[in-house]
Amino acid sequence: MKETDLSFNKNEDYNKLLLGQINMTLDKVYQGGGSKRLDKIRSQGKMTARERIDFLLDPQTDRFEIGALAGYGMYEEEGGCPSAGVVVVMGYITGRLCIVVANDASVKAGAWFPITGKKNLRAQEIAMENRIPIIYLVDSAGIYLPLQGEIFADKEHFGRIFRNNAKMSSMGIPQIAAVMGSCVAGGAYLPIMSDEALIVEGSGSIFLAGPYLVKAAIGEDVDAETLGGANTHASISGVTDYKMPNDEACLKKIRELIGAIGQPTLAGINRIKSVKPSRNADDLFGIFPEKGLKPYDIRELLEAIVDADSLNEYKKEYGQSIVCTYARIDGWSVGIVANQRTITKNGKGEMQFGGVIYSDSADKATRFIMNCNQKKIPLVFMHDVTGFMVGSRSEHGGIIKDGAKMVNAVANSTVPKFTVVIGNSFGAGNYAMCGKAYDPRLILAWPTAKIAVMGGNQAASVLTQIQVSSQKAKGKTYSPEEELALTNEIKARYEEQTSPVYAAARLWVDAVIDPRKTRSWISSGIEMANHAPIEPFNVGVIQT
Repeated sequence: MKETDLSFNKNEDYNKLLLGQINMTLDKVYQGGGSKRLDKIRSQGKMTARERIDFLLDPQTDRFEIGALAGYGMYEEEGGCPSAGVVVVMGYITGRLCIVVANDASVKAGAWFPITGKKNLRAQEIAMENRIPIIYLVDSAGIYLPLQGEIFADKEHFGRIFRNNAKMSSMGIPQIAAVMGSCVAGGAYLPIMSDEALIVEGSGSIFLAGPYLVKAAIGEDVDAETLGGANTHASISGVTDYKMPNDEACLKKIRELIGAIGQPTLAGINRIKSVKPSRNADDLFGIFPEKGLKPYDIRELLEAIVDADSLNEYKKEYGQSIVCTYARIDGWSVGIVANQRTITKNGKGEMQFGGVIYSDSADKATRFIMNCNQKKIPLVFMHDVTGFMVGSRSEHGGIIKDGAKMVNAVANSTVPKFTVVIGNSFGAGNYAMCGKAYDPRLILAWPTAKIAVMGGNQAASVLTQIQVSSQKAKGKTYSPEEELALTNEIKARYEEQTSPVYAAARLWVDAVIDPRKTRSWISSGIEMANHAPIEPFNVGVIQT
């Protein structure tokens, strides 16, 4: 495909427009609770959450925000919860890759919504899986009480965070917490269950119950500073380890503490000198088809992501609806499993349409995944899948059995897995291609991504027929115009729920990214994963 092709240019315009819309949404999110609330925080002599992270991380180094769109469009009756009220960034501190979690006090005083808890747990999961340090910049009013029933008592709720504090400590994963604002109620355990805790004079406070609750519970009159301020916890209770005069000094101290940590034991993932891709990253916009409706060759996309001349395709002529290939990304050895959207012929001369996983493709992918585990090569999954092939011929050929083999191999893989949803990610295809339920170290989406049980057209058709049949049984009939209106209404609602922003808001994906940054995201993800040992691989029982 050449840059002068009309279709290339149309694709480019359409996909850049989608990216522009994502960036506009992110610009809104980055404002947190709004400029007035951010200014109020600054007027108190404090930095905002994002300013704290910028100050803490090494300048002019790569950084990757996890869950920036979390909570977007949710809790509208509560005034919204931009970025889930907490900023999570993977970046470098004195050259050490870390995860930083910073409460955003401009959003409901940093209160914890259900999605806030989920995002904090995701940050801890990344730290635990990859054995990298985690830093908490605490400034939170605690659980958002009107929604406490959705965040307090269950396994994946607020209390799981403290459980993870304890587990990470036993695993030897460094945890540093800085109390830079409010830290109340159950949330007070987080900094104290970390390895080291800092507190900022004048703004930091820690207590299980604030002055009003203390008055109500035991009748004692006490001010916040005496009850749980920096002087109290640094000189009387001994709860904190370092008392710092301001945000800047506190963040500098964290950099010193991280800089003193010993060198990690690496897993030994293979890496050689990086080579630039053979295609420009900008080509990704022109190669991926407008609205994802036309065939394209996944290899052309890969050429703009992997190191030049590093593709080494496995079983190229077999199971052509999935491309399996060894490659290098920024010098790292990887195995790539990617859906192929071109129209091809299988070994029997039968036409195969892109986006569908056939039995032979599932069989090939299973073998390739097992090989990568055997060789300790990280796996990268590139989604543009509508699901497994259906129909009597496929069922008789054992598509369920072959699909189950692939799912088994993905589920039991012990090498680091990374997932990029570039187009469709529907039905069981999402599972087989390492969707969120299958523990990818990072799961990313392009602005062109769609995640759902099935496509909008199919879903609208199915749901319309169900509703029409249900109403018919009650004696009501739809005119063709009414049925079409119903279909369009369902389709519009379904399309909204398949969008990458909808997925990112609920943390089904870690980030919606600029496709041109796919290479750097994966490279840093592998560097992160290289800090953790790779366990032995065993798939258990597989039907043959």
